[in-house]
Amino acid sequence: MKTWKALRVGNAGNSASNETGADTSKILMELVLRKSGAGYVYQSDDLFTVLWGNLPEGLQQLATEEQAEQAVFGAEAGERLIALKRNVISTNTSTSTEIDMASATGVLTYRIDIERVDATGMTGILSVITDISETRHRERILKTLLRELSHRSKNLLAIIQGIATQTARQALSLDYFLIKFRGRIQSLAYSQDLVTDSSWRGAYLFELAKRQFSAYWPDSETPISVKGINAHLSPNAALHIGLALHELIVNSASHGAISAGMNALTIECFETILDGNPAIELAWVEHLPPAAAQREVDEHTFARTVLERVVPVAIGGKAQYLQAPDRVEYRLTVPSREYEIINEA
Repeated sequence: MKTWKALRVGNAGNSASNETGADTSKILMELVLRKSGAGYVYQSDDLFTVLWGNLPEGLQQLATEEQAEQAVFGAEAGERLIALKRNVISTNTSTSTEIDMASATGVLTYRIDIERVDATGMTGILSVITDISETRHRERILKTLLRELSHRSKNLLAIIQGIATQTARQALSLDYFLIKFRGRIQSLAYSQDLVTDSSWRGAYLFELAKRQFSAYWPDSETPISVKGINAHLSPNAALHIGLALHELIVNSASHGAISAGMNALTIECFETILDGNPAIELAWVEHLPPAAAQREVDEHTFARTVLERVVPVAIGGKAQYLQAPDRVEYRLTVPSREYEIINEA
């Protein structure tokens, strides 16, 4: 087995060993540069290129032409870069800058670190050029996501504020308010969980209905399910349709089919037209038991407000709510901008 010995470059000793060490050091340095993705240009005080290495293809002109900064980076950025280099030469103070450069694959961003260097008896400046395009791209995406998160958080807080205000207006007591408010916030949380799990893309209607029913219809042998189109709802539609389903389910669990242990309701989603454009309609039809109790006036008023006004306005659709002695019907039309019909594998 061949044993490698460390070579000291620049120390006194055998000249052949020194030359071998210098060659090895150069090879290793070039490998490090390639791995790091950094390139360099070493220029004299008059900005004439003396040495260069590992420059990206789009920056090769910096090595082959004198003072090519303007040709490579554009007039404005090139002038700024030349001014920075001359300032480093005159003040002997290191600096750095970032320059955006258009390319066939998009905008590339380079960080250029400039410092004064003396090498082999020649005084000049070294520019280390690093492609940070991917880093800046990720930062831009993160900023966009944070702005979107802030926007959605404000919308969610506005919904919660509206629920609190409307619930308080109809509350007969603090206990009544807490029970109703907690139920509605829990409903909102169910919908929000689905939206969050999908990376804020929305939620499927069938899954949304299943989550909303889970606390009020535990009978797994005879589940209540939505028939028809399993539309993929936008985040906005998922939150508001979840609230509508909650009001219908709570009403049924208190006074209707669910309270009587009857699976006497149907929910169907089908395609329709709204103002001449494609849409879907969600239809809730519930057959009431003969001994259904009279609904509480305050709760009924709030439920109708949510179902007939809050939800359709929020999604830009329309709604119809019908209450008869023997049945409850609710039909919500959802415009195409608030859903997608995706064929699930």
